[in-house]
Amino acid sequence: MRKLAFFAPLAAVLAFGAAPAMAEPALISVSLGPDLKEKAEELGPREVQDQADRLAELVGRALARDRDGDLDGARIELVLTDLRPNRPTARQLADRPGLDGYHSRSIGGAAIEGQITTADGRTLPVRYDWFSSSLSDVVGIDTWSDADRAYRRLAENLADGRYASR
Repeated sequence: MRKLAFFAPLAAVLAFGAAPAMAEPALISVSLGPDLKEKAEELGPREVQDQADRLAELVGRALARDRDGDLDGARIELVLTDLRPNRPTARQLADRPGLDGYHSRSIGGAAIEGQITTADGRTLPVRYDWFSSSLSDVVGIDTWSDADRAYRRLAENLADGRYASR
C-alpha cells in the first residue's frame, strides 16, 4: 500500500506537467442592429436582449465543442440585425389584447452579421439568416423557436468554419 501512496503524487505532477496549455476561448459579443433597436420597443426590450444573450450562449457552446479550435483566442462580434417571433411576445400581447398567445403564429427567424478577428489578426466577415418560409415550417411552440433554430445553425456553421452564408 505504501508503494501506491508514493506514486499518486508523482502521477499527478506528471499529468499536469504533460498536459497541453488550455487554449483561450473565443470572446463573443452580440449587439443589436439599428433597425432591431427600433423594433425592440414593439417586441419587448427584455425579450430582445434575452435573444442576443441566447445567441452568444449557443455560439459559445458550439465553439467549446469544436475540436479543431480554429477560433480559439478569436474575437467574435455579432450583430443581430433582424428578429421575428413565431408567437406574440409578452409586450405584443399587452399592447394588443385581442391577440391569442397560443393560436397566433407567424413566420419567425433571425438575421445575424458581424466579424471574426482571429488570434493571428485576420478579419473574417460573418453573415447568416434563416426564416421559416411558410407557416407549415413552424414546428416549435415557443415564441422564439425559429430564431433559436437560426442561432443553432449559425453556431454549427462557425464551429465548422463556415462564416458567411445566406
